[in-house]
Amino acid sequence: MAKKTEKKVVTVQEESKTDETTGLLQQILKTKPQALANDSVERKLRLLYEIQVIDSEIDNIRTLRGELPNEVRTLEDDVVGFQTRISNIQVEIKKAEGIISQRNLDIENYKAQIKKYEEQQKNVRNNREFESLAKEIEFQGLEIELSEKKIKEAKALIEEKKTLEDDAKKALEERKKDLVVKKQELEKIIANTEKEEQLLENKAAEYKQVIEPRLLNAYERLRKNARNGLAVVEVKRDACGGCFNKIPPQRQVDIKMSKRLIPCEYCGRILVDWGE
Repeated sequence: MAKKTEKKVVTVQEESKTDETTGLLQQILKTKPQALANDSVERKLRLLYEIQVIDSEIDNIRTLRGELPNEVRTLEDDVVGFQTRISNIQVEIKKAEGIISQRNLDIENYKAQIKKYEEQQKNVRNNREFESLAKEIEFQGLEIELSEKKIKEAKALIEEKKTLEDDAKKALEERKKDLVVKKQELEKIIANTEKEEQLLENKAAEYKQVIEPRLLNAYERLRKNARNGLAVVEVKRDACGGCFNKIPPQRQVDIKMSKRLIPCEYCGRILVDWGE
């Protein structure tokens, strides 16, 4: 029973913290940031934390899209890939059809040659000439057999390629249908969040214009290296709000005083704590 009660308390605390962050975000959106180059460390920390609140909300909006952007890109690549495959198959089919046409012409020429040699055999003067013409007739016959074999191979290739073409066309149509659906889903999400995201991006830009470049660079570097995009985190239940490692009591006192920027000794995130 005690464990269940503890979990319930934690949930309430987390919900309260979420409401507090939402309230702070609304306040931030109504406030114009002031340059703090000569202000206290506490004010600079507050400014960094407010930038973090804005960027985290932008991250949340983009998270709503989930893998949809990647899925759309993948489907677009698949569509291009299948179109290219179909085009290549059609080129191979035309090439095979060209071979068949050429071989049929060759066969007609070989038959014409055979007919000519057979006519010449009727007027030979000796066996030697007759045998020579017979060899030519035999050679032309072999050429006809070879051409017929090549035609048969080309026809088999065409049948194979047409099957592959049909499969690729079916797959292409499926990808196109999926792409339409995924694009519609993505466009719907973007349409629902576009204004809010733009507002937040504009506000973030305002904040980043007034903060010291050194602090901003440090903040951006931490955000880039953090998986959850958190560079500035609060101390929650005596632990870092980013990596959740425990923070020694004396270090917590230093963080509360806000006299200097104190990073988490485990994850490097900037720690802030202004009390409950």
